[in-house]
This record gives sequence, C-alpha cells and structure tokens, in this order.
Amino acid sequence: MHDPVTLWCLPNAGASAALYAGWRRHLPAVAGQPPEPALRVAPLELPGRGARAAEPLCEDFGALCDDLEHALTRQLLPGQPYALFGHSMGALLAHELAHRLRDRHPPRALFVAGAAAPALRDPSRFAGPLDDASLLAQMRALGGTPRELLDDPEMMAIALPILRADYRACASYRPRATAPLACALHAFGGRDDRAVGQAITGWRCESTGPTSVTWYDGGHFFVRDAVPDLLARMARLLADSRVPDAVAPC
Repeated sequence: MHDPVTLWCLPNAGASAALYAGWRRHLPAVAGQPPEPALRVAPLELPGRGARAAEPLCEDFGALCDDLEHALTRQLLPGQPYALFGHSMGALLAHELAHRLRDRHPPRALFVAGAAAPALRDPSRFAGPLDDASLLAQMRALGGTPRELLDDPEMMAIALPILRADYRACASYRPRATAPLACALHAFGGRDDRAVGQAITGWRCESTGPTSVTWYDGGHFFVRDAVPDLLARMARLLADSRVPDAVAPC
C-alpha cells in the first residue's frame, strides 16, 4: 500500500487556508488500491487570518517564510513524502519553502498556479497605492471575489487589511540568486490571466527536474473551477517521475 503524499497548500494574497477546505472531497484514489487518497490536502495558514486571526499580519516576505518554514517543519515526519502547492502569492511562498528545505527534507514536487516565474515578475504590480479604493479596484479587475462581498463594508473591513499586508509582503519579495531546484516543478496557468500571461512559462527554468506547464480556461482564479482536474493531474504527476518537459528547455 502506498502512503499518500501530503500536499501542503498555500493561498493567494488576501485569502486563508479556508480556500482549500473543499478540496478533500475531490481527492483521487490511489490507482489499484482501495479508496485511500493519493494526496492528503493540508492547508498552511498564514498569520492574521482564519485560525490565526488573533496574530498580527506580516508585511515582510522573508519573515512570512520564516513563520511558514517553522510551521511546516514542525509537522513533517522523517521520510514523509510531501509536495507543495501555491496559487499566486502562495506560489512564491511555496517556491521559497522548497528552496529552504531542499537539503533537509526536499519536496517530491512543487506545483505553482497563477504566478509569474520569479525571474519574470513585474515588481511594479505591487508598487501602486494601497488605499482601500485602490485595493477594491484591483479586486474587481482580477475577478474571483463575488460582487456582494465587494459591496459589503463589513466584509471589506476584514479583507482589505489582509490584502494590503500581503501586497506589501509581495512588494518586499526578492528572487533567489541560487541554483535551481532539483525536484519536479509543474506550473498551471489561466489562458485569460492578464496579471500573469506567458510569464507562467518561466517556471520551467526554476528546476533541473521534470517540468511542465499546463493551461486551463479562465483568468487569474481559474483554479477554483479546475479543482477536480488539478488534483487528479497532480496525483498522476507525483506517481510518474518520468514526465517529460512540456516546454522547450531554457
């Protein structure tokens, strides 16, 4: 019997671990086994939201990674297979965690979605005004947030400070000047994601292991409508270490 791979999931800016609450019901089964899942979804919560709402928000990318590294290493068991998944800001956090753990307990794979590769990021995206009106305008432009929530002052009073802190953390991010990862790295992009576009393809240069880029219909938040296929695809990629590069090498 194969042990399931724990998929540690990191959310996009402004979101919490609750983003992944519904993923478990879509988990694919291990091929040829009873219905044990090939993946065990384990969301990582960021400070200042969800179960950690009483903690202060973090506006520094490095400090946020310190926090997440501590939280993750406390839960990893020796020899336990795991992978990392992150969407948007979560992709950058997952990438940094993979680098930090590469010599101690490397992930079996890194999965990133809706994020430009580090070398192709546009830092100016997070350099603009971060007042409430500007953040609301950005949320409307990106989509993914129901209009009734955007028009709810009480909900926005909770959401906007979190998004502002996350944007400041993203603005403080600096790409690593180190060797690429060695684990498998698979990227997923939305065909209509104007915030990322073709910059998703740059992830193929971030690892010397197997890489691929897969496109889905939708914009920046395409992940929400693609969960069943994403989980099944990640399970297959984890089971097959012979996946060839889907994009021409660097």
